[in-house]
Amino acid sequence: MERVEIAATDGARAAAFTHGAQVTSWKTVGGDERLFLSERSAFAADAAIRGGVPVIFPQFGAMGPLPKHGFARVVEWASVRAGRARTGKGEAQFRLTATPRTRTIWDHDFAANLVVTVQGMSLAVALSVVNEDKMPFRFTTALHTYLLVDDVRGTVILGLQDGTFRDSTAGGAPARQADAELRVTGELDRIYLGVDEPLEVRDDVRRTRVSMSGFTDVVVWNPGPDRGAALSDLEPGGWLRMLCVEAAVIGAPVRLEPGERWTGQQTLTAL
Repeated sequence: MERVEIAATDGARAAAFTHGAQVTSWKTVGGDERLFLSERSAFAADAAIRGGVPVIFPQFGAMGPLPKHGFARVVEWASVRAGRARTGKGEAQFRLTATPRTRTIWDHDFAANLVVTVQGMSLAVALSVVNEDKMPFRFTTALHTYLLVDDVRGTVILGLQDGTFRDSTAGGAPARQADAELRVTGELDRIYLGVDEPLEVRDDVRRTRVSMSGFTDVVVWNPGPDRGAALSDLEPGGWLRMLCVEAAVIGAPVRLEPGERWTGQQTLTAL
């Protein structure tokens, strides 16, 4: 697998693999790693990398007829460019188009582009999808971001108060977030719908702002101790050091007419 290094002039860095166009590391200008990557990640064809920022497309989860989370995270993307912009930002671009393999799963012509930008204390990941088919199509998508945390049991998420969500641990039952702080007390798997304000993830060591545009929903996930122990590609106790906060479009799928484009971006900022 080809690994692409992305470096800004100020010392901020990121790394991504062409497999899944997956960002696996983000270090701020101070050199601090901010993304979780499992020590047992399977860097193999047809396998997802456990950690970083997997790209979920064209289906989120098992919410449809396709394989879970679609195919974008387990296929090779083309590395279009990697370097520095005139502003000093480190940038990389990856591209995925329809192949005979993808058409056996999702029979549409499309072009997906992922642009990764790093500078200072921020990492931006932008995904765009163009309908190159003769017919309209729909899709759901997410940037399945694994944030590195000191101890998830002491981590809080701010900004979801009064939000409505589907609780996947309860069969997708709808509920409302009453508390100002969301804490992880066990397995957590929620889809928050209609989120339009930045979130903040805070523990005893790190604070991270999560903002997005184009995406409409947010997924918050941690497997907890029992399900975490059952994941073969997650090291023992790994669930304690990760929290997924994912920009997503799930509740109302994107619909594109032929020739139309959709773009969404998630920006992580270390505070």
